[in-house]
Amino acid sequence: MRIIGIDYGEVRTGIALSDLLGITAQGFETIEHKNNEKKLLNRLSDIIKKYEVKKIVIGYPINMNATKGARVERTDKLIQKLEALFGLEVVKVDERLTTVAAQKILTELAKTPKTKKKLVDTISAEYILQMYLDKENIRKEKKYE
Repeated sequence: MRIIGIDYGEVRTGIALSDLLGITAQGFETIEHKNNEKKLLNRLSDIIKKYEVKKIVIGYPINMNATKGARVERTDKLIQKLEALFGLEVVKVDERLTTVAAQKILTELAKTPKTKKKLVDTISAEYILQMYLDKENIRKEKKYE
């Protein structure tokens, strides 16, 4: 069962996909949609159908002080649309510091600012999805102990 990871942004949205066993997340692409929700949803539809995605994991943009801001409201609206369009479970994952971690990796890899801008959302989506997969796999292991 493949799971899609989403790092939602108004201009760019990072996408990651799990392997078929649900163990690892791989960065897939960054969708440049410039706040064009129709373009974003059409591309997500293509990916979900082509890769037979069975679950959606989305980064939930809670503030560092654990409050909810305007980005949470926008994300909640997108979640409602994703659930209605695809009929899939949508799981929220706290995305605090994922972008910081992604930027650190790109800096360590000596990527140019232009390259970083293109990759940071995809790597953030990969972090979000991997956090979810790790949590689920630990939960499954404990179940069988």
